[in-house]
This record gives sequence, C-alpha cells and structure tokens, in this order.
Amino acid sequence: MNTIITIGRQFGSGGREIGAKLATVLDVPFYDRDLLTRAAKESGFCEEMIQCHDERPTNSFLYNLVMDTYSFGYNSAAMVDMPISQKVFLAQFDAIRKIADEGACVIVGRCADYALSEYDNCLNIFIHGDEKCKVERIMRKHDLSEQKAKEMIIKKDKQRQSYYNYYSSKKWGRADSYDLTVNSSVLGIDGTVKLIRQFIMDFEEKK
Repeated sequence: MNTIITIGRQFGSGGREIGAKLATVLDVPFYDRDLLTRAAKESGFCEEMIQCHDERPTNSFLYNLVMDTYSFGYNSAAMVDMPISQKVFLAQFDAIRKIADEGACVIVGRCADYALSEYDNCLNIFIHGDEKCKVERIMRKHDLSEQKAKEMIIKKDKQRQSYYNYYSSKKWGRADSYDLTVNSSVLGIDGTVKLIRQFIMDFEEKK
C-alpha cells in the first residue's frame, strides 16, 4: 500500500480516533499533533509557537504572499516581514509534504489535503456527525454540560473552517472538496473505519 489518507473532521465527530484506528488497521504511520513536533524541529520554531497557531485562523490577508514565498523557499526576503501565523503554516506545509514523500500514512487536519493536492496517491476524507452524537461525545470527553459542549463545538469548527478556507482553495466540510465524506454517527467509530478501509482497498485496486 502506498496511499496517503488525509482526514478533515468536525469537532466531536471522532475524526482523530477514526484516523488513529485506521492507521493501526493499515499498519501505517499516524500524524496528528506529532506533526507539530516535526514541523517545529525542521523549521527551527519552538513547538509551543507552532501549537499556539495550530489550525487557528489568521487575522491578515496575505495568502498570495504566503504561497509566493512557499514557491521561492524560506530564503525569500518576504519571509522576514511575514506574520508568524503564515510562517507556522509554511512550516506545517513543508512537514506534511516531507511526511507524504516517505510513504503511506494517515494525516489528520492541518490542510493536509490541500498541501498534497498534487499527489495522485492521496485520498481525502471528511468526517462529520449528528449534533446529538457530537455533543454527547464532547460532554463525556471533557466533562462538560450540554450547553458548554455545544459552545465548544461551534467555536472549534469555526476555527477549523476559517483556517481551512483561508489557506485552501476549497471549502471546509463541503462534499466536493473531498473524495469521501462520512457521517460517523451512522456506523460508529469502528464501522466508519471499516468503510474507509474498504474505500482505500478499492482505490488501490483501481490503480
């Protein structure tokens, strides 16, 4: 197997758990927050700084500058005046590509599908869920009231949406931005993993 799987997810949908279990089933590396550690190590940024800006929307509108700088590399003079949020994004962008070049893996979030848009061995998945299931999951996981869980879900999803829509040319959560979208509330975590695994196997056979 040489397929790279990227997973976008609504907060509370179980996307991270699904990604981790999928990686275990496929026996490939799994990257979520440890991607930040690698990005920090390879870019020279401290890990705390990378985490501070992780999947958070930027307040500036320098997208073209970011991508132009990426094209010319870190030695571009534009990097000097670039806001830290853009520098962090570029560090993650580079780390994602280097990870993908090493072989099959599962990567959660961080606009990985956009970073790997030129890779023909990449499958992009989006996990969503019913509100009731997401709220109950977050209540259990974080020991929150129903109202606090709903507020957290709204806040986190807004952050992810803003981040993705800013840096990507696609729209977060919209079906035509991905190869497969799955409602994890229908089949549960293990059922969703099984479904995605079959999708990957069929994709590999088609190649």
